Amino acid sequence: MSRHPILKWAQRDDLVYITIDLPDAKDVKLKLEPEGKFHFSATSGADNIPYEIDINLYDKVDVNESKASVGSRNILYLVKKKESKWWNRLVKEEGRTPVFIKVDWNKWVDEDEQDEKAGPDMEYDDVNFSSLNIGGGGEEDYEDDDESDSEEETESITEEQTVSSEPGASSSQVEVKC
Repeated sequence: MSRHPILKWAQRDDLVYITIDLPDAKDVKLKLEPEGKFHFSATSGADNIPYEIDINLYDKVDVNESKASVGSRNILYLVKKKESKWWNRLVKEEGRTPVFIKVDWNKWVDEDEQDEKAGPDMEYDDVNFSSLNIGGGGEEDYEDDDESDSEEETESITEEQTVSSEPGASSSQVEVKC
């Protein structure tokens, strides 16, 4: 009996990002059918444990415009939707989503925010999978309410770092006084 790896997903109106977390996957087989049938199988680990996913995606897809990339830590599949519209869920079946399917919050954008965060138009024939932000966090600003530096402390830190970063000074000479 095969196991299910974690499948993370996110979407845009014309794309679905599917990331399968399976380090050191071997014998990877991916099959995507126009009506939305998605099949994945691979082995992983020293014991070549089999993993498999077999799901029906919410709607039809364009197989020719979809792209896959197999990396050492995960498998990324950019699935081009047949129609540019938002899906209510990843799988066609109603009811509870399978436990191995998770939302990829690092790539997720709400429908009304898509235009704000969208980058330049993506050419699917020239997709550079190495530039995708896989597993990284976004560049969001978080304030740390517990530890706020006063202006004097910040100036002191900046002056000391400037002094100790002169030629010949090593980074271990930086002292921070609070």
